Amino acid sequence: MIADLETIIEPTIRLAVLLLFAALGEYVAERAGTINISLEGMMLCGAYAAALTASETGSPVLGAMAGMGAGLVVAAMQAHLSHQLDVNQFVVGIALSAFAIGVTTFLFTEIEMTGGILHVVEIPVLVDIPLIGEALFGQPWPTYLIVPAAAAVWWAVQRTGWGLEVRAVGENPAAADVSGVPVLARRRQAIYVCGLLAGLSGSYLAVGLVGGFSQNMTAGKGFIAIAAVLFGGWRLWGTIAGALLFGFADALAVALPAVGIENVPGAFLDSMPFVLAFAGLLVFAARARKPDALAEPFSRGAA
Repeated sequence: MIADLETIIEPTIRLAVLLLFAALGEYVAERAGTINISLEGMMLCGAYAAALTASETGSPVLGAMAGMGAGLVVAAMQAHLSHQLDVNQFVVGIALSAFAIGVTTFLFTEIEMTGGILHVVEIPVLVDIPLIGEALFGQPWPTYLIVPAAAAVWWAVQRTGWGLEVRAVGENPAAADVSGVPVLARRRQAIYVCGLLAGLSGSYLAVGLVGGFSQNMTAGKGFIAIAAVLFGGWRLWGTIAGALLFGFADALAVALPAVGIENVPGAFLDSMPFVLAFAGLLVFAARARKPDALAEPFSRGAA
């Protein structure tokens, strides 16, 4: 029984961490007023850059750093187009995600890569705890970054002047502008933070969990991360809970056959995260208070 639970808990933690890195970035972007549909593209480009760099240099660590850089590049395009050129942020996000799928698929077929994976770090004593030891304390080292990353996001958004301005431009950008806050700059900066964390999420997938790249390997996980933020009611703890829930649903596709439950259709298991995300949005998001200016464009002097 304990072995069966461990089989479920370990992939749940890994997949939840994967989602949560991206969801933390999306949380920052949405608090500033941007629904960042290009999150999927940031993750996918991060995964490809991480795998390619790890293959070329032999260093998965450099690969992870390159993945963050690739996520930032996509974020810069999103920020420039939606908050400087005033192109509709949804159109930009969809276009960038589609572009990322096309570019990474083409490059994957043209450039050969060798595998490379980050080593697992086991924390002595803690890794031997029954049931949760391996799942929490025997993971690739980026897994342990999720706690300081969540703490840093909370501190930055809730306890700094920059975070106050980010929240202000997501709630009432006109009032923030009158107060001297550079609205569009803060929104772009929030997207940059999102790009770095989404790139780290893609890197974690490619060189932390899989050890390589495959076509469209994020498989909609960016959209699930967006759903986690909405599921959590635009609150950090709710976002974390959403990532854990969706990570658990995603892990079932791997864990159930491993514990001997093989009569559940694979297509059903694969759809579980999306079904839960949709159900969560129906039940929780409608009751939550979103940032008032979420997804609304801003132009100085507009009435």
